[in-house]
Amino acid sequence: MSKFFQSVIWITGASSGIGEALALELAHHQIKLVLSARRQDELERVALQTGLPKSDVMVLPMDMTDVDSLPNHVEAVRQRFGRIDYVFQNAGITQRSTVVDTRYSDYQRLMNVNFFGVVALTKAVLPFMLAQKSGHFVVTSSVAGKIGTKQRSGYCASKHALHGFFDALRAETYDDQIRVTIICPGYIRTPLSLHAISANGQSHGKMDDNQAKGMAPDKFARQLLKAVLQEKEEVYIGGTETYGIYLKRFLPGLLSRILRKRQGV
Repeated sequence: MSKFFQSVIWITGASSGIGEALALELAHHQIKLVLSARRQDELERVALQTGLPKSDVMVLPMDMTDVDSLPNHVEAVRQRFGRIDYVFQNAGITQRSTVVDTRYSDYQRLMNVNFFGVVALTKAVLPFMLAQKSGHFVVTSSVAGKIGTKQRSGYCASKHALHGFFDALRAETYDDQIRVTIICPGYIRTPLSLHAISANGQSHGKMDDNQAKGMAPDKFARQLLKAVLQEKEEVYIGGTETYGIYLKRFLPGLLSRILRKRQGV
């Protein structure tokens, strides 16, 4: 029997991409599922596709940047299911603009969604996990959370920040049976680049070639869940682009030369 069986699992960013793929894959494990994102109609679509009984799926629209509302959402989940066992944090946005062209307000927006919203939800959930003496945070970072690349400065910064925060949380709460898994995807075939912030603050509106040729979301989800079941602390999933993490560690000069020569988009 899967360790996920009858667990209460909360997925943010569940209306598309990695979050949607995780919801569909986790539905095979007979769980209680909470689906969150801003678009209720898309969440309802995903809920229907899971095939789970309506009593086992909670559609909970929310905006990760509205941090004052997050404790109320946590309480709503507790009222519905009584506990929270896993939180898969996938909500996020990226960018396609150089440092000189990126507006400060867009850096704030990137950090609010990708970092501060994640921190706020984690802090709202954590006291309940500590009280129940169990819980698992699964955080979607990126290969860009380990290395910096052109036209991704704010995105990279927000993902780097996640590693520092959740590594510290893991050390603080390990003896309380709280687990933390940080996932670093490479190129996954999701709409992420379509909604990237451009220099003018508008959506990029294009699918990057690397993204279009990336790993299928369902394959990614299966590998991610395997890592979570094994309680891995940090996992890299993708193609050859994940090798950049090892180059950063062992041959940083070589990686730097490679990144300088690469096109930004």
